[in-house]
Amino acid sequence: QNDFSINGNAGTNAINFNQQAFEISFEINGIKFLMHAIGKHSMENAVAAAAVALQLGVPLAVSAEALKTYEGIYRRHQVLGNKNGIWVIDDYAHNPAKCAASIAACQPLAQKVVAWFQPHGYGPTRFLRNDFVKEIAETLRQQDEIWMREIFYAGGTTVKDISANDLIQDINALGKNAFFVKDRNKFLETVRPHLTEGTVLLLMGARDPGLEKFSKDIFEQL
Repeated sequence: QNDFSINGNAGTNAINFNQQAFEISFEINGIKFLMHAIGKHSMENAVAAAAVALQLGVPLAVSAEALKTYEGIYRRHQVLGNKNGIWVIDDYAHNPAKCAASIAACQPLAQKVVAWFQPHGYGPTRFLRNDFVKEIAETLRQQDEIWMREIFYAGGTTVKDISANDLIQDINALGKNAFFVKDRNKFLETVRPHLTEGTVLLLMGARDPGLEKFSKDIFEQL
């Protein structure tokens, strides 16, 4: 079979997922895999890559050895470091499922995850509002938090009839911790009291070339 799965019903199956700090382990068709990555989605990506490699004649054991030294992709759960007991992670996540998966991947790392997200585009935010609210509210633990700034506007003609604060209010209404800080330059001073030792600060967003510098500045100023 050429297919792959994490549910045990394909030719190439990934099972027994486990995450310890910044490492994940799992098995694919009886072969043990270890990766310096986080999140179940990383296992899903790995089984897809291993299945393709297998079709090209690369044994699973060889793929397992290769993935041991895999260092990840730029701005995909990129660990900027730990300062004052706070891990800072920069991630390209920008839709409901990816933002939720990114938060979930950070939860085994710390007792508390403080996630910040910059949505881009009024149309996409309007279209994905309900999905985003549902995914994030279901993923956040009671101690976790989601913070958002106003929607990133890259220009063009659009109807600005929605605010990121609308999504924040929706998440609050579902009983989870959600906060709105319109200006991202005021985010750190506002969130600082929430950053207790052992917290993961996860910064998410896409399409804005200034996000890389923003994340690095946050880390430097902690």
